Amino acid sequence: MGYVEDLRKIVGHRPLILTGAVVAILNEKEELLLEQRTYPSGVWGLPGGLMELGESMEDTAKREVLEETNLVVENLKLIDIYSGNEFYTVAENGDEFYSVTGAYYTTSFQGEIVSSKKESLQCKFFPKHQLPDQMVGSHRKMIEDLLNI
Repeated sequence: MGYVEDLRKIVGHRPLILTGAVVAILNEKEELLLEQRTYPSGVWGLPGGLMELGESMEDTAKREVLEETNLVVENLKLIDIYSGNEFYTVAENGDEFYSVTGAYYTTSFQGEIVSSKKESLQCKFFPKHQLPDQMVGSHRKMIEDLLNI
């Protein structure tokens, strides 16, 4: 069981501060890798997830990308850190949280994409200006910020 699940046993649905990381992976055509998530069902987002105890943000980003896509990423460059009231969420089960997310980008990756059946319906590269309509809102903001770098 993970860190967040352990905390939830203690605090129930009360708000938590959850720290995580996502990675915008760009291929040689400058297309962006997105994953269609199992939760929220069918919504597209950047590969990434929550930090475990003892991890750095970069370690979290690399581990989550590997778990969700089977890709090994290197040379992560920071887009920005996202936090504050606009990143408050109430999950379908009533869990409340404020996210603090380190968003990175890279063009350095290796491996063959294999979607995690537990967390992803599929992974696919999209042209940067032709993103799917159903996306994690904060991830869309992170991508917009990346395009303005």
